[in-house]
Amino acid sequence: METMIASSEVHEMTIRVRYSETDAMGVVHHAEYAKYFEMGRTELFRSRGGNYREFESRGLFFVVVSLECKYRLPAKYDDLLTIQTRQIRMTPAKLEHEYEILRDSELIVTGKTVLACVNRDGQVQRLSDSLLFGNSRGDSDES
Repeated sequence: METMIASSEVHEMTIRVRYSETDAMGVVHHAEYAKYFEMGRTELFRSRGGNYREFESRGLFFVVVSLECKYRLPAKYDDLLTIQTRQIRMTPAKLEHEYEILRDSELIVTGKTVLACVNRDGQVQRLSDSLLFGNSRGDSDES
């Protein structure tokens, strides 16, 4: 049974483009956006009570199954970017996130990722609030 997560919950964070993230033309290298997406996911998870360090200490890991990125406008060194992240879906097998990256109010990049949760042996783990958050939240597995 699929669980839908309200897409109205958006986590927002601001970063400044570092020189090392740009290419010879002074434009953010395309590979950096995957890192920006990860930063957004991590902070969204943290804002909901999650802790990646504790999660991994329990032998659980998120693996990226797919990543989409659409470049609309270039970002450059020293630009102040806002990363907006929302979890759009959680099923027993995957987490899906969408991203928008803005400079001022101008949309420059959109993206989507699909993640699976695996254990140390690479076996897919069934997702639930108790798996994601351990005992740090009082949520039960029942929905």
